[in-house]
Amino acid sequence: MLIAFVAPSIVLLLLINLYPTIYAASESLRNGTLATVGRFIGFANYSSIFSSSAFWKAAEFTVIFSVVGVFGSWLAGLGIALLLRDRVAVPSVFKVLLLLPWIVPVVVSATSWNWLVATPESPLPQLAHFLGFHNALFLANPTLAKITVCVFKVWISFPFMMMMMSAALTSVDKNVYEAAQIDGASRWQTLRRLTLPLIARSTYISWILMTIFCVNDFPTIFLLTGGGPVGATTSLVVLAYQTVFEDLQTGTGISIAFIMTIALVLVSVFLYRQIRKVNIAE
Repeated sequence: MLIAFVAPSIVLLLLINLYPTIYAASESLRNGTLATVGRFIGFANYSSIFSSSAFWKAAEFTVIFSVVGVFGSWLAGLGIALLLRDRVAVPSVFKVLLLLPWIVPVVVSATSWNWLVATPESPLPQLAHFLGFHNALFLANPTLAKITVCVFKVWISFPFMMMMMSAALTSVDKNVYEAAQIDGASRWQTLRRLTLPLIARSTYISWILMTIFCVNDFPTIFLLTGGGPVGATTSLVVLAYQTVFEDLQTGTGISIAFIMTIALVLVSVFLYRQIRKVNIAE
């Protein structure tokens, strides 16, 4: 009886997700373009991808971008959440302002950051020149461009982590901290042995979500640097876009997207197992 109520939703999900996935998988095995289907070539697209230096360069930056984005935003969000809970008494308006980097559309944020760093006449390059750092072109130098993109990702992502961690911290019983204080535990011991284990479930969930956000984050990179300079900030999702819409190699671009999906599934499964271990420990 219950299956009759669930069946329409299952059918709808299959139509929305399963058919496009099967069609995309079929296209990844062909050498088609946006205009033509192309002939079946098996796994030749995947072979060419794994032998491409551009793919491995994009994969390397994707890992760097994701690791910095996940853990940088988590550390910033957790730190601010702890300060707001324990030490700093601030108006509610200030707490809302902390959410602005996440609330403001990424187009507006990227445009603002471009104004700050894009040209030698921008404020930050001018400040760097004043401090003695000559030719500090943040988006023209490959290393500086990578740093800028990663910092920008942390900046627009930490409010999400702050909300996740704030919600997790409110669920921790204050009596636990009072008992630790009576036992003489230091602040670092309390954080490491009580707070972090008690919010571990929420932490792993936030890591899974932020990993997905980072790996699939096309607008942040494309609007800020377009994948440049010289491909330094080209991530896998940007490379897939360029392959499909600029190089018109649909099969190769879709193959890159499938590889990204498999990697995300593996990371998500690993972190989900950590959540299960936390549940078992509790």
